[in-house]
Amino acid sequence: VVNRARAANDMMKLSLRQSCRLSRAATVALRRLSSSSNSDYKSQPEVFQRAKRGKFSQAQPELRNPFIEDPYLQACLVRLMPSEVVGDSFSDLGKFGSRIVSEIDRLGRQAELEPPFLRPYDAWGNRADELVTSPAWRAMKDISAEEGLVAIGYERRNHQWSRLHQAAKLYLYSPSSGLYSCPLAMTDGAAKLIEVSGEDFLRSGAYRHLTTRDPRQFWTSGQWMTEKKGGSDVADGTETVAIPQPDGSYLLHGYKWFTSATDADMAFTLARIADKEGRITEGTRGLSLFYLETKNELDGRLNNFEIQRLKNKLGTRQLPTAELLLDGARAQLVGDPGRGVAGISPMLTITRLHNSISSVGAMRRILMLSRDYSTKRVAFGKYLADHPLHVQTLARMEVEVRGCLVLLLEVCRLLGLEECGVATATDRHLLRILTPILKLYTAKQAVSIASEGLESFGGQGYIEDTGLPVFLRDSQVLPIWEGTTNILSLDVLRVLQKTGAAALGSFTDSVKSRLSATPQLERVGLTSEAERLKHHLDSITAFAVRAAQEDTPTLERAARDFAYSLAHIYTGALLIEHATVDNSMPNDRVTAQRWCSRPLPLRKAADYSSTASNMDLMLVMDGYGLEQRSQGDRH
Repeated sequence: VVNRARAANDMMKLSLRQSCRLSRAATVALRRLSSSSNSDYKSQPEVFQRAKRGKFSQAQPELRNPFIEDPYLQACLVRLMPSEVVGDSFSDLGKFGSRIVSEIDRLGRQAELEPPFLRPYDAWGNRADELVTSPAWRAMKDISAEEGLVAIGYERRNHQWSRLHQAAKLYLYSPSSGLYSCPLAMTDGAAKLIEVSGEDFLRSGAYRHLTTRDPRQFWTSGQWMTEKKGGSDVADGTETVAIPQPDGSYLLHGYKWFTSATDADMAFTLARIADKEGRITEGTRGLSLFYLETKNELDGRLNNFEIQRLKNKLGTRQLPTAELLLDGARAQLVGDPGRGVAGISPMLTITRLHNSISSVGAMRRILMLSRDYSTKRVAFGKYLADHPLHVQTLARMEVEVRGCLVLLLEVCRLLGLEECGVATATDRHLLRILTPILKLYTAKQAVSIASEGLESFGGQGYIEDTGLPVFLRDSQVLPIWEGTTNILSLDVLRVLQKTGAAALGSFTDSVKSRLSATPQLERVGLTSEAERLKHHLDSITAFAVRAAQEDTPTLERAARDFAYSLAHIYTGALLIEHATVDNSMPNDRVTAQRWCSRPLPLRKAADYSSTASNMDLMLVMDGYGLEQRSQGDRH
């Protein structure tokens, strides 16, 4: 054993001596290498020494005037507006596009980087409820007034086309707004509610502030509906109580779980009026609509409510969203008691429209940036724009954006007709059924396009410093706010049930009318696409009639696919119509062809049967509760 240990020790010493000799040899070789005059060994490694990062930096995507760079928007407006309105609107939109590039987009980014925060108490322990927002956020309020982003819809200088002008301007603004588009949505909705309600005290006061172009007088509005029990189910989820006062006002007591644009100047909210004994009426019949101003006029303090906390959200971080404790907030009744849901409906119509504007605007913007980047980024020896697969992906996104845009502008056109008193019964039915369809469809597509858009930038699309991930984080709120996809799908069914065959008949007649221009269809080569849409229309109409007659739950289970199919058909008809006008472009035909080649989302009736529904439940619940049951068995 001793001999083996000595031998191992001798071997170790030998190995160390050899290692030292090798180390000295390596050192000499490196010195010779560093003193060599060969440029391959001398200059290249120095590029990456210490602070040097190499000579390459990737050019970033550039935002150019979003109106000038969007010929499809221009073509759609030309088709929908008379020439004198086109001239006035285009002048305004072009100037606004320049302001977006030079000023607004930078402010929107600043608002993202400087999110709001709450100071609940002052230094001396007094309740302060001070909501601190970014200077950029406050600047957006002034810009919104100056540009008439709400006012355009109510000045109606361009008559029934004013809503188209306003929508186009908001579509350009929204992706750069730092989410100030959200308070503008509720402000526009509040103005619409007041206009419809006919309440004199609101018309002479709040309405003027909501629709002014004077930044010193401009107000924004909140919409306080969601409580702890949930959002869409206001009938069973609203617990706020309104106590009548001798002067005719009410004191509100409740907890509002989710209030966006908490820095607004006013708000509309729902509550249940208590009688002298403190009793309230449950359900929808017990809900009344109230108006309140958020601050007391005399001292500027909050109107008897406390900001409990700001929400920590996935996206929309620029936007102050809070939980509020109403502790005697003074409010005024709007409309008749028990008519709160009906009273606030006009506001919801407008906010859903704004949701769609934000959806389509975000889709267009991420595609614009991706398009520009494809001309700057080199991969595998050529620009991304020279890779057919990359361009194919962007082209599919482009078709989706164009389809969503024509549907959006059509709903805005119908709203303008209604507001100016020139809408037909068909127009009104279409507006009612297309509004939830537009919102649910564009919101879902916004998330998909935002995700695909980020992927087109590769790793840079995942880096927050680029500002690109904001598109995806902010777009995720769009299918949730103002009704989820399923809630809105059921709303489409309610429209059909309330109007009988009228709404579906108006939808069918409108599609057929847009597909009836046979000579124009033949001229642009879209006859087969028109016939395909007509076949889809017959199928979906037959499905709706059969399901309503045989099994009402079948139609409810199919509601989502049914609504998507309506969106697919109507958008296809609009794209074909746009492609058949005299000044259409070859790209318009290609867009219509590619849209109409898609399969209809609606399946056969058996897929929505009670048997299929039971199978759905079995699939979803497979394995659920096994751990609890196994623990119970052991006990």
